[in-house]
Amino acid sequence: MLSIQTIIFQVIAFLFAITIHEAAHAWMAYRLGDPTAKLSGRLSLNPINHIDIYGTVLIPLFLIFIGSPFVFGWAKPVIFDPYNLRNPRRDSALISFAGPACNFAGAIIFSIILRLMPPILWLESLLIMTVAINVVLGIFNLVPIHPLDGGKIFVGLLPADQADEADYFLKRYGFIILLFLIFPIFGGTSPLFLVLSPIISFILRILIPGNPIV
Repeated sequence: MLSIQTIIFQVIAFLFAITIHEAAHAWMAYRLGDPTAKLSGRLSLNPINHIDIYGTVLIPLFLIFIGSPFVFGWAKPVIFDPYNLRNPRRDSALISFAGPACNFAGAIIFSIILRLMPPILWLESLLIMTVAINVVLGIFNLVPIHPLDGGKIFVGLLPADQADEADYFLKRYGFIILLFLIFPIFGGTSPLFLVLSPIISFILRILIPGNPIV
């Protein structure tokens, strides 16, 4: 059973991770010429502006309370207008990649802080949680399936004649595929966790060396 402090730290770290993730999407869209996200209040570090009741609150809390090794969720999607972009397919991929990239940057920054700070137990625990959740969120969102960021990145990397077909397929079947991948069917473990777990553990061993979390 998780302690109240651990649950609170996980909630804080998760809210921070999704906030910088979504704000990065909005910032990149604005830099590429589309002000839609900024005008709708998404170019913000206020978590309230990004919260989705199911993806940000209910599902992550449920996974935390049951002690799931793989906590995931989502925020309200950042809306952008592709007609404001010079190269809609490429720029959509860049906007999508900005979120995970910001999570990885955040994980690296807090890893450095963790190494430099004096040994304060509660703060060390919070920083470790923040690094870990940013890595998990970043890796999870790179899975090349809609509605995750990786789906748009994947489509953006394809030649134009293949991109439309792939985009149509992923929009139609991506969420169903994702549900299958996260459903615990292998001894109570999801197929996606089996694939991502070694990658996440490898990165965390670099960012948090010698810590029992990995």
